[in-house]
Amino acid sequence: MPIYKAQPIRLIAFDVDGVMTDGGLYMADSGEEFKRFNSLDGLGLKMLKASGVELAIITSRTSRCVELRANYLGISHLHQGVHDKLASMKNILAQLDLPLDAAAFMGDDVIDLPVMLRVGLAISVPNAPQAVRDRAHYVTAHGGGCGAVREACEFVMSAQGTLDAQLAPYLA
Repeated sequence: MPIYKAQPIRLIAFDVDGVMTDGGLYMADSGEEFKRFNSLDGLGLKMLKASGVELAIITSRTSRCVELRANYLGISHLHQGVHDKLASMKNILAQLDLPLDAAAFMGDDVIDLPVMLRVGLAISVPNAPQAVRDRAHYVTAHGGGCGAVREACEFVMSAQGTLDAQLAPYLA
């Protein structure tokens, strides 16, 4: 595992479908879209943010439930309907005055490769296509929507030495 690649990370951006969710697209006859998010992932994101790492969501789809989830988690960098994820990542990094190697991206499909190939830490999930897994620095043991985001958050916090401080309030 590339612990040294996680140490300088100051921003992590996440894809949604297949990373923050199981990748299934649930649609009602009315056209309303539903997504299932993992509560363990949510707390992991909150702890990672509290440890000093900025969070972002960059996704090619647009969904009101993703906006609601981002608001609940305090993720202010929300980019939906994006087809050039690298351009969105560069935009966020410019706002934060950070270089590409201080960023991580967690994706699960070939549309994510342009950004994954340029950031300091590329993370993927076990059910991603082989081409994506082969180019990731870290592939989680957990699948998308099933704790993969939490695993990635804890991996970064562990590498940065902040995980114990984030767990401490729950262990007292």
